Amino acid sequence: MRVIATAGHVDHGKSTLIQALTGTHPDRLAEERRRGLTIDLGFAWTDLPSGERLAFVDVPGHERFVPTMLAGVGPVPAVLFVVAADEGWKAQSAEHLAAVDALGVRHGLLVVTRCDLADPGPATAQALARIGSSTLGGVEAVAVSARTGEGLAELRAALGRLAERLPDGDADSPVRLWIDRAFTVRGSGLVVTGTLGAGRIRRGDVLVTARSGRSVRVRALHTLGEETGLVRATARVAVNLRGLDKESTGRGDALLTPDSFLPCLRCDVRVHGGAPAAELPRTAVAHIGSAAVPVRVRALGQETARLTLPAPLPLRIGDRAVLRDPGLRRVLAGLTVLDPQPPELRRRGAAARRAAELGAADGVPCETSELRRRLLVRRGELTAMGVAVHTAPVAGDWLADPAHWAALRVRLAELVAAYLCERPADDGVPVEAARYRLGLPAVSLVEALVTPPLRLSRGRVTAGTGEPPAPVTDAVRRLTAELDGRPFAAPPARRLAELGFGRRELATAVHHGAVLRLAEHVVLLPDAPRLAADRLSRLAQPFTVGEASRALDTTRRVTVPLLEHCDGQGITQVLPDKRRRCAPRRRPAAVTAAG
Repeated sequence: MRVIATAGHVDHGKSTLIQALTGTHPDRLAEERRRGLTIDLGFAWTDLPSGERLAFVDVPGHERFVPTMLAGVGPVPAVLFVVAADEGWKAQSAEHLAAVDALGVRHGLLVVTRCDLADPGPATAQALARIGSSTLGGVEAVAVSARTGEGLAELRAALGRLAERLPDGDADSPVRLWIDRAFTVRGSGLVVTGTLGAGRIRRGDVLVTARSGRSVRVRALHTLGEETGLVRATARVAVNLRGLDKESTGRGDALLTPDSFLPCLRCDVRVHGGAPAAELPRTAVAHIGSAAVPVRVRALGQETARLTLPAPLPLRIGDRAVLRDPGLRRVLAGLTVLDPQPPELRRRGAAARRAAELGAADGVPCETSELRRRLLVRRGELTAMGVAVHTAPVAGDWLADPAHWAALRVRLAELVAAYLCERPADDGVPVEAARYRLGLPAVSLVEALVTPPLRLSRGRVTAGTGEPPAPVTDAVRRLTAELDGRPFAAPPARRLAELGFGRRELATAVHHGAVLRLAEHVVLLPDAPRLAADRLSRLAQPFTVGEASRALDTTRRVTVPLLEHCDGQGITQVLPDKRRRCAPRRRPAAVTAAG
């Protein structure tokens, strides 16, 4: 299915044209038919000679109903622009074209109606010249008369050619159905309608509403008057919902795939097709999708601005909007969403810096560009903004700009070096302190930054083992001599000091792995656990602490913390009766050779 909106200033003639094409009059309200004036959105459809089914969204042409017109055109990819041969281009034609241009609609067809009342040539030439300067560019033009039927066959053929050029909706994307009507049906409950531009909806699906965040279940689906179990983009669709009443939703709300959109309360936009950002009023109305919301406008640069919304909307990068002054009844500018989750502007000059950051942004979701601007961002946040993610996370679901990640590694190494220089007795920088110093949002990011020669040890980031300072090396040498022949006879505190182990020297030796500190003032050489395993394995298994002390030729002061260390290393195992046994040694896997 293809969906097209009808725009222009000829209300009655436009509706009559659609009736001639489809056999259905799109004006639903009695007042519309009585006055010959389209007031609300109308809908009709037809089958083209190619077999393509084309749905029309008929929008009001009168200047009083431009907000309604924008609600119908906003989600639609193409427009049928209608001008009357006997009236030509009018002020309202210009506003409709300005709105179409602001929304970035690139596919269209010009229809000059009432060609039985006047020569269509002048009106056609005038309209083509105006339309050619918009995003529609050069469009095909057809002159018709709905009363006599002249040109209708040519119009159907032109519509077929237009339908062939329209892009297919991305049925694999999340659903964002902007609601343009909401009503109740006796016996069925709430029904909402809209143009499904992306995604697919099935009967039984659970969606959420943008306005309230409530979960709703799809009870039934209708498209072009037929009930169906599945609707794929692009399509006009009526959705019968369970779990929602009419008072809780309406035009401007949206049905969304759960967890696929972020609520946007402010967004940075590019301003185009109108006055520079600095000349825009402080308040205006933004028309986005089927929503019309008052916004506060803050200029960032000549072409960029920040909008603050009164309530969250599900916006993505690249969304198009129209900024309009309802008092003057004119389009002020077109808007392209550059960032639906921008940072706060707190410091002097922040707006100008932000404008510079957005200078090259074009509203096309790009993973590389977004990572460069955001530096660190969760994968789900980026995909919810419409960015296709291909980069592997650096930690958990965190994505990082490669240059920024490399710079963080350098900063962490510098931080650890400075920290250990100031506090050589410490084992390293606490991970939480490193997170705070680097300004990172999660401890897991610090842990992911740790690569050799840095290492993690007991919740701290420390440098890899290297050669300790000369005084520490000398103290270790003296300790080695002290323990020669009795490797488990840990010297008492006073003797450690005599050997050269002050508080700082001992901490540095431990940090470099030159000694093993089992407990307060219980210091051995690093190979003590291996030697202990060899001696303990010769005992009758299991054994007591006393038996271990005798085998190791040391006291309980040393044996207890040494055994606890061995337990942690898997060298020994504690039994329920508090005795221990040596853990079985793993046998090397058998190796076979062929050839």
